[in-house]
Amino acid sequence: MTGGVGHTRHESRRPHLLLSEAPYSAKDDVDSYMKKEDNTNAQDVIKRLDEQLNKYKFMDVHLQARRKKLKSQIPDIKSSLQIVKEMKTTKDTAEVIETRFLLSDQVYIKANIPPTDRVCLWLGANVMLEYGLEDAEGLLSKNLGNATKNLTQVEHDLDFLRNQCTTTEVTMARIYNWDVKRRRAEKAAAEDKSKGRGRGGKGKDFGFE
Repeated sequence: MTGGVGHTRHESRRPHLLLSEAPYSAKDDVDSYMKKEDNTNAQDVIKRLDEQLNKYKFMDVHLQARRKKLKSQIPDIKSSLQIVKEMKTTKDTAEVIETRFLLSDQVYIKANIPPTDRVCLWLGANVMLEYGLEDAEGLLSKNLGNATKNLTQVEHDLDFLRNQCTTTEVTMARIYNWDVKRRRAEKAAAEDKSKGRGRGGKGKDFGFE
């Protein structure tokens, strides 16, 4: 019977506390954003944002795996908790509980559980401990609450990361377009200036024969 202890500790640290948020100002006002002291070169800014985007994506992969694990773990804890509750109702009777347990992948076997006030919980890491029914129910209830809370937190963090990825990608695109526009303007200004010099540099005809 699984106790689900190994992966139910609530994690108070969240990705948006470990990773800096995307620069929202760049989405709305690229000119002001690029005037900041550390944003002198558009290519460097885009490179920096790309590195931040990769961090978001790495964290997203990690949280996706954690969400998958929690979603598979919660039903196991609920099932174990239900069995413990049923065992509590029959511990003072002669009633035998008939159940099925997982022998190996996709293989279940029938089992008859006689009345008892003790149960063994699988805690993970090759550790199994015996508990009284009251203690087992309390532990499983606590682990179920923690796992549910962690799943909610993971879902919240994934939403945060999706927003940050979108914001960062939009910011990178706008800075790139801003830089292209700036380069074209500088090129056009340089060409106009060159043409002006060409017209002003023509010699005058003084009528010498």
